[in-house]
Amino acid sequence: MTENLPTYALWLMAAMAFLGYCLGSVPFGLILTNLAGAGDLRKIGSGNIGATNVLRTGRKDLAAATLALDAAKGFLAVVIAWIMTPPDFAAPITAVTALAVVFGHCFPIFLGFRGGKGVATGLGALLALSPLTGLVGCAAWLGFAKLTRISSAGAIAAFVIMPVVMLALHDFSFQTSPKPMATLLISLLVLARHHANIGRLLNGTEPRVERKVK
Repeated sequence: MTENLPTYALWLMAAMAFLGYCLGSVPFGLILTNLAGAGDLRKIGSGNIGATNVLRTGRKDLAAATLALDAAKGFLAVVIAWIMTPPDFAAPITAVTALAVVFGHCFPIFLGFRGGKGVATGLGALLALSPLTGLVGCAAWLGFAKLTRISSAGAIAAFVIMPVVMLALHDFSFQTSPKPMATLLISLLVLARHHANIGRLLNGTEPRVERKVK
């Protein structure tokens, strides 16, 4: 991904990755619930800082805002990288930035590297990196979540499907573009963050979205 890049492009990649990581590290769910007096999100429900756990506070408005802002930071990071990067190097630099912003959400420096699962941020980043892939992912997430009424089922389905879609758009090769590799790595990260959810899904004990955790 980086072997043919000149030195200044490598420095630009590092700068965009750092920017992406910092944007990803902003915990909008925690900020919004604190500002609204809804409590410390880390001590509510699953303790996760994402929109699904915000919903467990009973504040649908805060959950929707968290979802939108988490997706927006992923999208914005990739768009900034695309704007700042010469066209010849846009693909690898935006791909690395997409991975960095999701990594930042999952392991935020502002919260001692204990963050969310990267679903909304990953969808936003991949929507900017490849609009068709991102749209398919959003449709899969919403469709499976509505069908099962289990948010994690939708997220897992989306991040299983998106690497396949991205590969199909690039002739099922990791050599033609860095985007399929970035998509695969993002998806593996998000799926790894859902390891407990996967276990509960297999056991039939994963809570539905409507269920409040006390």
